[in-house]
Amino acid sequence: MDIKRIIAFLAIVVVVFTSVAITSPQLVRSIKLGLDLKGGFEILYVAEPIEAGKPVTMDSLKQTASSLEKRADDLGIAEPEITTEGSDRIRVKLAGVANEEEVRKIMKEPAELTFRGPDGTKEMIGSDFVEGAAKVEFDQGNRPNISIQVKDKDKFRAVTEKLLGKPLAIYLNETQLSAPTVQQVLSDGRASISGNYTFDEAKKLADTINLGALPLKLTEKYTQSVGATLGQLSLHQTVEAGLIGSILILIFMLVLYRIPGVVAAITIITYAWLLLLIFDLLNATLTLPGIAAFILGIGIAVDANIITYERIKEEIRSGKSILSSLRSGSKHSFRTIMDANITNIIASSVLYTIGNGAIRGFALITILSTILSIVTNVFFARFLIHLLIRGNLFKKPGYFGVKESEIRGL
Repeated sequence: MDIKRIIAFLAIVVVVFTSVAITSPQLVRSIKLGLDLKGGFEILYVAEPIEAGKPVTMDSLKQTASSLEKRADDLGIAEPEITTEGSDRIRVKLAGVANEEEVRKIMKEPAELTFRGPDGTKEMIGSDFVEGAAKVEFDQGNRPNISIQVKDKDKFRAVTEKLLGKPLAIYLNETQLSAPTVQQVLSDGRASISGNYTFDEAKKLADTINLGALPLKLTEKYTQSVGATLGQLSLHQTVEAGLIGSILILIFMLVLYRIPGVVAAITIITYAWLLLLIFDLLNATLTLPGIAAFILGIGIAVDANIITYERIKEEIRSGKSILSSLRSGSKHSFRTIMDANITNIIASSVLYTIGNGAIRGFALITILSTILSIVTNVFFARFLIHLLIRGNLFKKPGYFGVKESEIRGL
């Protein structure tokens, strides 16, 4: 018996299982839950310009999505998930919302950009500005400012004459963004907004003015609401089913494959822990389709082990030694496993590309779990079983699920 290899195997197992035991509770608590598990609502908006004939550009769509995200933050909604889809759609997912109707009403109101005088009078509105003309520039002192351009030069000249030496405050809805002072009468329809801005602040203000210049009207195309109680029930039932299925799989592997089954159990547990760790590092949101993909990934990981171990058993039955059977079985099963996993990654990539919402989440988790399965249940599993076999502690075919009567060489 090679005691060094056996000790190395045991040390690796102890380190892995200790890491799993210490970190798993915190990983589970820190994972964000989607609205189908936490409760909340999802809305798919179709965006169209308020002014007829105006286009819906990708910039205006992204800026509208940013405006919706800011509104959700202002309403105290934690971690809103707002994404653009296609050329004119925005998907909003808000978890843990109690006053759904009020939030929905506020969210779909068009963003109103106004320029107001000291008395609160709306002197100009967002549509008075040329679309996309607001840009960040730098003065001679290398300080950022925002250049703007209006459509009606005469109107702008009249406003600057009226408010010469006074502030012309910029508002988004009822939130004041800036209050620059009119320093001269402007007759060419162009102006520069200066102040103690950082580049990021100036860029944000320029984007907001461009958004106000092309406001979008949002129409609800699809809505889904999930109660908090129903979400928690779904989470409990799904996790319970997943745990029961995983335990049955591990028992099956131990009974059918003996020592390789032990290695499979170690690598599958490692795989599940690493996938949770990746979830946490990516700050991903877990949904019901995500849990389904997670459990499916365990099945894929088990498949890799079964293909390898069945091939090893066939080699042992042919009369080869345990070590030769391991080498030959691992070599011949590797291509089959890789072909299956690459096919799965390709199919999931297509789903991710053409899908949306929950479908993309399912596809992404499937891709990650497949790649992780290759690392843990092919390379890591092979390394562990090599340590055991080269340790010369388990020499009998029975340890690998093969009866001596089945060996043709005998």
